[in-house]
Amino acid sequence: MSAHHPDAGTAGEGGSAHPDGTAGGGSVSVLVADDQEIVRTGLAMILDAQPDIEVVGQAADGRRAVELARRLRPDVCLFDIRMPGLDGIEATRRLAGPDVADPLAVVVITTFDLDEYVYAALRAGARGFLLKNAGSELLSQAVHAAARGDALIAPSVTARLLGAFAHAGPASPSARPAEPLTAREEEILAAVARGRTNGEIADELHISLSTVKSHIASLMTKLDARNRVEIAMWAYETNRVRS
Repeated sequence: MSAHHPDAGTAGEGGSAHPDGTAGGGSVSVLVADDQEIVRTGLAMILDAQPDIEVVGQAADGRRAVELARRLRPDVCLFDIRMPGLDGIEATRRLAGPDVADPLAVVVITTFDLDEYVYAALRAGARGFLLKNAGSELLSQAVHAAARGDALIAPSVTARLLGAFAHAGPASPSARPAEPLTAREEEILAAVARGRTNGEIADELHISLSTVKSHIASLMTKLDARNRVEIAMWAYETNRVRS
């Protein structure tokens, strides 16, 4: 496996990516951005080793990452939070923020599980959060979750992270739901906020996976949330769940 130059792309660099943003063969295309070459190369190697994931580009800083992401339109962007020039938070905001018409899926990755920038990145539109020592399985899961429109935050830090930083965000009152939440939606809201997967929620509440997905879709509509990360943040901001 050959290491890529930080500014190089594979599928997509020369216009060979598919129109839907996936790499050839239905793989999930990923752009990796980290200012440390050894980390960036390591992440790319782990992802490229997966049969259904293809790294289509790498960047050593946030500005180049945004430039490549807009050109290559990868299925998922994997960004380090701390990068020179343009950090991962601002890069995320430019690609996935609330004002972006056609947002990309971004997963932020960091060394520190209580880094104050993580919460800001999630607010900026990130669809997931992982530690750099998460391991290949969780990394792959996060990429796939983001690619299918879901979100994944490292389960070990979900409650602590959101609980610690929910009130460190902008001092604006949390929006009231468009309609009152049902008792079942409150249960699922709490489970999502604790980092449970759809499958785990289905098992815990003894309901079908499709029912869980239906309730989560309803929560997103009522809370005007774009993904389950925003659902979880809303739960903590309104003191419905405590870490």
